[in-house]
Amino acid sequence: METGELACEIRTTRPKGQSNALRRQGRIPAVLYGPTTKATAVTVDRIELKARVSAAAHVRLIKLKSSTADLDGRHVIFKDVQRAPVSGEILHADLYEVDLNRPLRVEIAFKFVGKAKGLANGGILAPLERTATVECLPLEIPDAIEVDVTDVDIHDVIHISTVKFSGNVKPIFDTDYPVVTVLPPTVAEIAVPVAAEAVEGAVVEGAAAEAGAAPAAEAGAKEADDKGGKKPEAAKKK
Repeated sequence: METGELACEIRTTRPKGQSNALRRQGRIPAVLYGPTTKATAVTVDRIELKARVSAAAHVRLIKLKSSTADLDGRHVIFKDVQRAPVSGEILHADLYEVDLNRPLRVEIAFKFVGKAKGLANGGILAPLERTATVECLPLEIPDAIEVDVTDVDIHDVIHISTVKFSGNVKPIFDTDYPVVTVLPPTVAEIAVPVAAEAVEGAVVEGAAAEAGAAPAAEAGAKEADDKGGKKPEAAKKK
């Protein structure tokens, strides 16, 4: 797989507020650690870090460049990236050192290729999972896990156990979960007539209500007129 590079230098954690000062200078505070690596406070260039994080989907392994011999040449992956809630700017990064000769577990995205057979019959391709946990050597981390859906018909399901993984990449799972299927088009077909009938029924009921209300209103008006007309005659007799 492709490997990126990232300039990295040791940083001090004192005085208090040093992290904010670094950010104003275009540097991002970070921590380097690993299974056999003591946590070390470091700093990296903001623009360079942003570019590496953006490319992390296909450049997962990062080689550190540093004037400090103890840091230079180490290989890391991004374990965590903290961002500002509003602006989305990177505030801090966790760099996890890896041993190139030791397998590690990572999340890899699925990439669905081919045109499913069920689409010709009006079916809808429905991915059920977006990523898979795999174990492999750092230099063998794939960019994506390709899943061929060409032979998937309506109601067919591809499970994780039948997905092909390249090289020595090993999927990690407890249950044989479904990855992708093709749904029938029945949901979309039924929804339209039901909605139309509901609207038509509402119109008919509304028209009936209006038709019934008109005679009632006329009767009420006539009754009021009759009552209103008798009162003056009574007054004249007196």
